[in-house]
Amino acid sequence: MVLGGVLLAAVAGISYWVSGLEPAAPSVQYSSLYLGTVKRGNIMREVHGAGTLKPEDIRIVTSRASGRVERIILRAGAPVKAGTPILELVNPDLRQQQSDAKLAWSAAEANLKLAQSNLRTQRAREDSSVASAQSRRNVAAAELNAQKKLGEQGLVSELTIKRLEAALDQEENALQMAIKTREATISTEESTLAPASVQATTQKQRFEQVTLQVEDLTVKSPMAGILQEVSLEVGASVAAGGPLARVSDPTKLKAEVRISETTTRDLAIGQIAKIDTRVGVVRGHVSRIDPAATGGTVGVDVTLDEALPAGARPDLSVDGTIELQRLENVLYVESPTFGQENSKITLFKLLPNRDAVRTQVVLGKRSVQFVEVVEGLQVGDQVVLSDMSQYDGFERVRIAGS
Repeated sequence: MVLGGVLLAAVAGISYWVSGLEPAAPSVQYSSLYLGTVKRGNIMREVHGAGTLKPEDIRIVTSRASGRVERIILRAGAPVKAGTPILELVNPDLRQQQSDAKLAWSAAEANLKLAQSNLRTQRAREDSSVASAQSRRNVAAAELNAQKKLGEQGLVSELTIKRLEAALDQEENALQMAIKTREATISTEESTLAPASVQATTQKQRFEQVTLQVEDLTVKSPMAGILQEVSLEVGASVAAGGPLARVSDPTKLKAEVRISETTTRDLAIGQIAKIDTRVGVVRGHVSRIDPAATGGTVGVDVTLDEALPAGARPDLSVDGTIELQRLENVLYVESPTFGQENSKITLFKLLPNRDAVRTQVVLGKRSVQFVEVVEGLQVGDQVVLSDMSQYDGFERVRIAGS
């Protein structure tokens, strides 16, 4: 009984001592880890995003007339020039309107010509009246002069001379009246013709407008480039002003890149960017930033400053890297798979005895590839950058293998 009591006490003491020990550190294969070494130097702070190449000059092709698609001449991908037919519409009502407008214009032109002819006839009559009055006045003046000479010789009485002078005054008045009548006729010609002229002009403009609408039934490209899209099929109805196709200039492309909104705080117009087209890298600069985020990303337009490599085309997928800031003489390490910039995280730091101990690290500015180390690490320290969340319950792990 005494011996049993001693053994029981010994077991209880050993159990208590073992319970106070820390759990054994788990072992992690060295080959499964992604390690990074802390360095000091200069790094370029960058942000990264995926996107596509988009034309800078895109035209939406519309029609000023409604109709129904009769024939599709070209499909998406076809090269076009300004004025190249893309598709044809039909609109019988519009054709009838054109015919009616032409008849109305012809009738208005005929009325205008008739009014002009009547004015020419009236002016001719007025000119004839002036000429007749001038002739009669000249005859009266000649007769008066002749009779005055005879009167000086005593062959004609003074009364006769008086009567001839009165007759000359009468003819002079008649001539002036004829001249004024002609001038009044000429001055009112424009106002007389105005209604007929306005009607003719209005009908002509109406005819030209309808004719342009008829011509628009053959939908044409407004510019040289590539036909990107034809959004209709044969038989579809088209409203006036509705989009029918899209044409772009493939020689002038820009990159539209989507950047995570959490990394766009320091984005600014004019920053240098590099666009990877999979067949070459092209330099550019930020030309536009969307004012609002969509789906957690912000759209950024990059204008390309260099020629695109062969094979680049609209809607080609690209990767964009934008340079935000150059950090000089800072501690840095490759960016871990977790942790935001200006935050505190824990990393496993390798020790000389091949153990890795959990260490608190304060991060600063973050780039696509590197992150600034503010506190917690020194130059030459090696840290585990891969995901170690499965070891959150341990302060230390053992590194096995090499």
